[in-house]
Amino acid sequence: MNTENPRYTAVKLLGRVEQGGAYSNLLLDEHFSKSKMDAQNKKFCTALFYGTLERKLTLDQIIAWYSKDPVNKLNTDVRNILRTALYQLLYMDSVPDPAAVDEAVKLAGKNRNPAVKGYVNGLLRSFIRAEKKIPEPDGLAEKLSIVYSCPLPLVKKWISERGEKNTIALLADTLGRPPVTVRVNTTRITPEELVERLTDEGFKVKANRFVPEALEISGGSVEASKAYTDGLMHVQDVSCMLCCKALDVQPGMTVLDLCAAPGGKSFTLAEMMYNEGQLLAFDLHEKRARLISRGAERLGLSVIDASANDAKVFREDMPLADRVLCDVPCSGLGVIRRKPEIKYKDLTEFDKLPEIQYQILDTSSMYVKPGGLIVYSTCTLSDAENSHVVLRFLKEHTDFELVPLWEDMGRFDGEEMLNVLPGYFGSDGFFIAKMRRTV
Repeated sequence: MNTENPRYTAVKLLGRVEQGGAYSNLLLDEHFSKSKMDAQNKKFCTALFYGTLERKLTLDQIIAWYSKDPVNKLNTDVRNILRTALYQLLYMDSVPDPAAVDEAVKLAGKNRNPAVKGYVNGLLRSFIRAEKKIPEPDGLAEKLSIVYSCPLPLVKKWISERGEKNTIALLADTLGRPPVTVRVNTTRITPEELVERLTDEGFKVKANRFVPEALEISGGSVEASKAYTDGLMHVQDVSCMLCCKALDVQPGMTVLDLCAAPGGKSFTLAEMMYNEGQLLAFDLHEKRARLISRGAERLGLSVIDASANDAKVFREDMPLADRVLCDVPCSGLGVIRRKPEIKYKDLTEFDKLPEIQYQILDTSSMYVKPGGLIVYSTCTLSDAENSHVVLRFLKEHTDFELVPLWEDMGRFDGEEMLNVLPGYFGSDGFFIAKMRRTV
């Protein structure tokens, strides 16, 4: 009989994220691939793990208010026992308060210091007696930081770049689990037919109102479905589909995807090309290039040729292309809801990225045919990595000009550079800029 405790597992995994810098989604997937925990406990563990991680700053502030000991002086396990317990008390209505406290005390009992049990019990009960009040600091940015568990420097950065209203909406969208969205493999099936297939398999399916080929799926593991195995779809956020839409590929074209792994955008572009033409997909590492090849094989997309390449270094043997996608490595501040740990990074860690991004864009532009298009994109919301890189490029490359991303997206028609906020399309945060080579 399996006795793995989901609360204890969440505590241990949170410690690994904190100490080792591991990505939360990869860490959880790796653990569950080996775990014998049943489905219900996995669901609870997942909610507790991600929820505690995304609310960490708020939870630490509570600990600081109700504890005599500074948060950073606590043992890692003790700190995460308190965080997970407080998360249950505040945000998990399905867990009775006494159960949250009792389970936390039991976990604290595993600590070598016998005083830990009393400390955990006392703090949690003090919080309950205070009616779970969270004192709010003065100042808008400071309040938003605590309410949405987002470090103050990032809150201030977004207020400066996006404005107060957009920042509040943006912060709200960083909390909670994102939907699972797939892109229909239109070389094999129509969206309507796939909806029917998935419904027959027991999934709940909702079509995206902005992108007809995008389906939001719930009710089970997409990768475990027969429709997935049969190559009828691939998992992809709507923002990535819009990025591909902006590139405006056509059957028979030569297309380059220069930072392609794990391959989602390459797959979408190949499907938009009706699997006709040439699509060269690259990644810095051979192992990740093979990942693209395997995905293309599952989807039956023979037009894709994946291999290793350093996008910063110009290659004489690269063919000139009709379309080039330059989706550069970035800080990932647009995908915080998928990887909550990103928001806790020191913003100075990202200072070197714009130069790397510019180098990739500069090199990528050399492969564009006269009259051809290049799309520069990131999954971040940071002007330094987005508009500033593009404007620098245009200043130094007078043979390129901005052009509209698309002309059938309502209020976004005519946009040449767009910070895609989650509220626009129900997507991840993203940035897209589209340029044409004039000569």
